[in-house]
Amino acid sequence: MPDNSTELEKQPRQLRRSVAASAMGNATEWFDYGVYAATATYLTDAFFPGDLGTLGTMLGFAVSFVLRPLGGAVWGPLGDRVGRKVVLATTILLMAAATGAIGLIPTHATIGVAAPILLILLRVVQGFSTGGEYGGAATYLAECSTDRKRGFLGSFLEFGTLGGFVGGSAVVLVCQLALGSDAMHDWGWRIPFLLAVPLGLIGWYLRARLDESPVFEEVAERPKPPGGLREVLTTYRRETLTLAGLVVALNVVNYTLLTYQPTYLEKTIGMGESATTAMMLTGQVVMMLVLPFFGGLSDRVGRRPMWLVSLIGLALLAVPMYWLMGQGTGWAIVGFIVLGLLYVPQLSTISSTFPAIFPTHVRYAGFALAYNVSTAIFGGTAPLVNEAVIEATDWALFPALYMVGASLIGLVAWTFLRETAGTSLRGTEVPDAENPTSEPAVRSAT
Repeated sequence: MPDNSTELEKQPRQLRRSVAASAMGNATEWFDYGVYAATATYLTDAFFPGDLGTLGTMLGFAVSFVLRPLGGAVWGPLGDRVGRKVVLATTILLMAAATGAIGLIPTHATIGVAAPILLILLRVVQGFSTGGEYGGAATYLAECSTDRKRGFLGSFLEFGTLGGFVGGSAVVLVCQLALGSDAMHDWGWRIPFLLAVPLGLIGWYLRARLDESPVFEEVAERPKPPGGLREVLTTYRRETLTLAGLVVALNVVNYTLLTYQPTYLEKTIGMGESATTAMMLTGQVVMMLVLPFFGGLSDRVGRRPMWLVSLIGLALLAVPMYWLMGQGTGWAIVGFIVLGLLYVPQLSTISSTFPAIFPTHVRYAGFALAYNVSTAIFGGTAPLVNEAVIEATDWALFPALYMVGASLIGLVAWTFLRETAGTSLRGTEVPDAENPTSEPAVRSAT
């Protein structure tokens, strides 16, 4: 059987296209979340007027996650049956259409309660499509990458994540500076959402031209064990729970630090809209610049050490850094960058760590199920939980304690995580660098 790693090294153009197409879809997904976070105050005025307006906006954010497990349950097994490529081309179109449509909804002042209902319905569509997007993109990229550089190449998927966030924040900032506060509240907030449509079309074009994952094609050509959600839940319980536990830590930190942070800083230390957006933009750019370094480092030292350092660092420093953020704008930037750099070892290795937890025939389904269920419960609800607790208790340090608790859960899951750096993802056995399988197709030369 041909060595997958050697084959891919002979096809640098195809590999670059795979990386670009995967990252572009992820950027489109997270462009929406970045824009939604940066325009939260405008969306509150447009769709949720009243004393509980901010909670309504956070609910609009969280509700998109309710459908993610259903999306994962549909798209994941489908991707394991028919292939990664066709599913990814479909999900990016759905995401872009739903995001663009948000920019066309009439406001509450125009059509009343129908306005927030339409917003929530579009967030549901976005959530359903996202349920298959992230797991599929990470799976496809991991299976197309060389074994020796999976961490480095996979980090560019998360480069797309932050690129989407940065792009969304940057567009909002430019609109704020060019249009002014009144115009932004009136109609300017729509512009960033409408820009998701051309981004999605570019991503679809790139994905439509890709070849299927060679790892998937190898398994599809021969008899393989049963797949589907039942197989994931019965045969791969350890793998499912390990991934879900790591995602608790990953997403509580992610959605607290990158999504809720603008609202938190505006309310806690009174930062202005433009200053908050600029601070988030600065921190995210710093994180983007170091992502490939950390991804490449994981290829040398392993995935487990990267996660261990990140989880312990966040558990120890989240509270001090959030206290520091409350001391003023300059300190808020310092605290945000420190926590962001501690988070990057997780972020940079998602697409090299998570797909490798499962074997090929259930990889997409297992990833999509565990990731999306955990994200729906702990990720998308993080801004809502943070806002509700602070509103009820006036305890500004709660987000830090929430991150600490999530990191401790992640540490428990970490103890069950197998090391897979340098190990092939081919075949139908669970990848494990410590105990490589005897199946010839599973471990390639490195």
